[in-house]
Amino acid sequence: MKKLMGSWLAGVALAALAATGAQAQMSDGAIKIGVLTDMSSLYTDLSGAGSVLAARLAVEDFGAAAKGMKVEIISADHQNKADVGSTTARSWYDVEKVDVIVDTPNSGVALAVNEVTREKNKVFLVSGAASSDLTGPKCSPNTVHWTYDTWALANGTGNAIVKTGGDSWFFLTADYAFGHALERDTEAVVTKNGGKVLGKVRHPLNNADFSSFLLQAQSSKAKIVGLANAGGDTTNAIKQAAEFGIVKGGQSLAGLLVFLTDVHGLGLQTAQGLIMTEAWYWDMTDANRAFAKRFAAANKGIHPTMIHAGVYSAVTHYLKAVEAVKSDADGKAVVEKMKATPTDDSLFGKGTIRKDGRKVHDMYLFEVKKPAESKGPWDYYKLRSTIPAAQAFRPMAEGNCPIAG
Repeated sequence: MKKLMGSWLAGVALAALAATGAQAQMSDGAIKIGVLTDMSSLYTDLSGAGSVLAARLAVEDFGAAAKGMKVEIISADHQNKADVGSTTARSWYDVEKVDVIVDTPNSGVALAVNEVTREKNKVFLVSGAASSDLTGPKCSPNTVHWTYDTWALANGTGNAIVKTGGDSWFFLTADYAFGHALERDTEAVVTKNGGKVLGKVRHPLNNADFSSFLLQAQSSKAKIVGLANAGGDTTNAIKQAAEFGIVKGGQSLAGLLVFLTDVHGLGLQTAQGLIMTEAWYWDMTDANRAFAKRFAAANKGIHPTMIHAGVYSAVTHYLKAVEAVKSDADGKAVVEKMKATPTDDSLFGKGTIRKDGRKVHDMYLFEVKKPAESKGPWDYYKLRSTIPAAQAFRPMAEGNCPIAG
């Protein structure tokens, strides 16, 4: 996987004459994709090098080389710091001549990159970050929010839990843009359905000790302890909640953003029964299973998360748009073409991109299997319900996006 950490050249020039025609309108003669991700911290398993791999597989499957399109992929670790992310993005656009940035788990980083991308008129395809503000007040004509968002997570998981009796909540929230947005959107669902929020506490990002926060959750007597966090923060909180006897004491945990790699790390014995909303699961279709097999073979057996699938899908649609426009130079024009063209790829099937930049598709409510129900490695989910695309994401009219029109 080391070669994924640096630059990767996908697509070599064909015969000079043929390549000239295909690449003449590409800025600097190549399409350059920057995968800005978490390579070293709490989101690395669910994105990280796997997102670089997903982008590479998308370029291969698109057939860039056969089309005479030269595509280069580079990657960087944003360290979960907004200033590092924005500085990297600016350098990539100005110096490295990057045309599009993808992935970017961490909403604080994504919101910063969103602004730089707009300023530089490039393209930003968000698969990893969750804040629904990216298609709300902070929407941009240069950004597409691809895989999921906090509104979709809240209305999937939150709705299901409240309607089955979980009507009093206490939130453990990651103290940055993503956690705040997820808490906000879930609280709105809880109160809309007649539930109550009895308390909330915010913890630092990449937190190791949840004991004081869990004690507050216990003392609240709330039926549901909502985990408005992700990655290592979620798994640490769940493990420590088990030590504190949260579930044995009659309270339930709601993982508001749980990934396949989180469940793998926790093990089914600990994770069984968790309910979560996701945009994609590897074992739902033959195409998904085929992709997962290729991905895992190149990724030490680790199966893809919905973020990885989103990177693949987003890069595929971006390349289609660049091919149609015959140029990657004007980021806004490429995004306009992406919005005007229905999405269609092997992992997400058919979909659309709205004016506010929200990519729309079905979402799914899953429950983690009991150990006895699992038929093998990575067989972790059972489908509870499908949330149709028309209901899965916030109505555009409610997002306050200034470009929605």
